[in-house]
Amino acid sequence: MAAPVNLRVGDLVWGKLGRYPPWPGKIVTPPKDVKKPRGKKVFFVKFFGTEDHAWIKVELLKPYYLFKEEMIRSNKGKRFLQSVDAVEEFIKKVKAKEQFQVSSQSSVSEDKGKQKKQFLAQEKAKSSKKDGTQIKVQGKFNKTDHKAMRIEGKTTKLKVEGKEKIRKVDKKQKRFNAGEKGPKRSAKVRQDQGSRKRGRPPKEEKDAVDPEPSTVKRMAMGLVAGFKWQANQVKDDPQFHHFLLSQSEKSGGSYQAVSKKLKLSEEVAGSTSIQAADSTAANGSISPTEKRIGFLGLGLMGSGIVSNLLKTGHNVTVWNRTAEKCDLFIQEGARLGRTPAEVVSHCDITFTCVSDPKAAKDLVLGPSGVLQGIRPGKCYVDMSTVDPETVAELSQVIISRGGRFLEAPVSGSQQLSNEGMLVILAAGDSGLYEDCSSCFQAIGKTSFFLGEVGNAAKMMLILNMVQGSFMATVAEGMTLTQVTGQSQETFLEILNQGRLASNFLEQKCQNILQGNFQPDFYLKYIQKDLRLAIALGDSVNHPTPMAAAANEVYKRAKALDQSDNDMSAVYRAYIH
Repeated sequence: MAAPVNLRVGDLVWGKLGRYPPWPGKIVTPPKDVKKPRGKKVFFVKFFGTEDHAWIKVELLKPYYLFKEEMIRSNKGKRFLQSVDAVEEFIKKVKAKEQFQVSSQSSVSEDKGKQKKQFLAQEKAKSSKKDGTQIKVQGKFNKTDHKAMRIEGKTTKLKVEGKEKIRKVDKKQKRFNAGEKGPKRSAKVRQDQGSRKRGRPPKEEKDAVDPEPSTVKRMAMGLVAGFKWQANQVKDDPQFHHFLLSQSEKSGGSYQAVSKKLKLSEEVAGSTSIQAADSTAANGSISPTEKRIGFLGLGLMGSGIVSNLLKTGHNVTVWNRTAEKCDLFIQEGARLGRTPAEVVSHCDITFTCVSDPKAAKDLVLGPSGVLQGIRPGKCYVDMSTVDPETVAELSQVIISRGGRFLEAPVSGSQQLSNEGMLVILAAGDSGLYEDCSSCFQAIGKTSFFLGEVGNAAKMMLILNMVQGSFMATVAEGMTLTQVTGQSQETFLEILNQGRLASNFLEQKCQNILQGNFQPDFYLKYIQKDLRLAIALGDSVNHPTPMAAAANEVYKRAKALDQSDNDMSAVYRAYIH
C-alpha cells in the first residue's frame, strides 16, 4: 500500500500519464474554463519542457526530489533531460527570489533602525532645547534602552544626565511600522520605503520567476516510503479521462488534436474509437521497444518514418525494391534485408508503406514475399493507403499463418513524415497496436485505434478525398482569380486571414505562385485515393459528386504528365 502523499499547488512532481514514462511537472491552478473531472482526487499539472497540461490522479504523482535520481537513471532521452534542466533552472530562480526577499527584509530592517536612531536624536534635541539641558545621545541601544523607548506607545523615556525625564510623544509621528509618514522623515527615507515594500522584489525580478507558490524546501524534506505507480489506471477506470486545455467549457469539452501533446482518450460508450496518446510531447524521451523492427518500402513517406525510428534508438532492418535507397539508412545504423521474407523472418514487427493496393499485395504474396517469412507470433503492420478489401485480404492471409496484423495508414506528407508529425490511423490487433507504441511515438504526433480491420482504410480514404477535393477547389480559385484580372497573391493573403488559413493552404498556394511542384504528396497518389473513395461510396450506395468532379480534374492533370509532381500541380489542369 502506497504511503499517502500530501500535495498542493506549487509542488514539483513526476506525473505519469497512461502507459507513458513519468515526466517532471508542477501542480498549478487550472484556468477557470477548464473543468475538473468529477469523483477523483486529481491535480492539474503543467509539464516542464513542453506546453502540456493535464489532469493527473494523485496516485500517479510522485514528489520530484525524492524520485529524481531514479527517474534520471531510467530515462536518458534528450527531450527528457532538457525538461529536467528546465526544472533545475526553475528551482534556481525560486531560490534567487527567496534570497532576494531575505536581503530585502534585512535591508528594510536596517533602514528602520537608522530611522529610529534619527528620530530619537531629533526628539532629544527638541527636549534639550525645551529644558535647556544638554542630552547625551548614545549611538548604540542596549536591551534596556530599547524597552524604554516605546515608539508606538504614548511615552518616550530618555536619560538626561542621570535623570529620567518623561515626555509625551505624538503617536502618529512615531508609528514607523505602519509605514506612515512623519514630518521629520527625510525625503530619501520616504523614497526608499515607497519604492520597496517588504518582501516584494523589483518588477523585473518578479517577472523572472514562476508566479505559482513554491515548495522547494518542503519537497526536499519530505519522505514517502514504499511509493509505487499504480498500474492500469486508465484501463481499469472507464469513467476517468485525462484532459488537456482543449477540454474547456468554451470548446464544449471536445477532444482537439494538439501538436506533440500527451493525450489519451479512452473507449467511450458505444464507440470503438480510441485516440491514443503520443508521448512526443516528450519526443526524445521515447524508450524504444526492444523488439526488432523491419521496414519495407523507402518512398517519400517510408524514408522519413525509418529515419525517425533510427533517431529514437529502434533496431531497424530495411528493404526496398531499389536497393540503393537503403544505403543512407545503413549508414545511420539500419541493417539491410535482402528480401521481404528475410526481413519478416528476422524481425518481430515488420512495417510497410507502399504506393497502392497492387504493390501491397505483391509485397505479401509475391516471390520471397512477406507471407514466406510469417510464422506464429510474427507481426505485420501495413501503413499503405489502400481500399478496405485489400486490407481484409492481407489480414486474412497473415493471420492464417499464425501472424498478427495491424493496418496503420498515415495522414501527412513528406515534410510531416520527416518531422515525425504524422497522424496514424490503426485498426486490427489491439495488442499489436500497443506493441507499436514507441514506434508510433517516434513517427507521429497522434495515433488513433479505430477497431476492426478495414476501419482505418475507410477513414483514410475519406480524409484524402476531402483533402484532394479541397486542393482542386483551391487551384480552381487561383486560376479564376488570374483570368479575372485579380492578384493571386492578394487572394492568398485574404484566404490566410480567414477560417481556411492553414499550413497546407499556404504551402500549396506558394507552390502555384512559384511554379514549383516538387512532390510532397504525389499527384498520382491523391488521384488514386479519390478513385478508391468514390468506389467506397459506391459500395454503400452513397453519392460522392464533389469527389468525382475533383477526380476528373486530377485525371486531366495526369494526362498532362503531372503524375510525379506534387498534388498542387492539379493547377495546371486549369491553365491548359
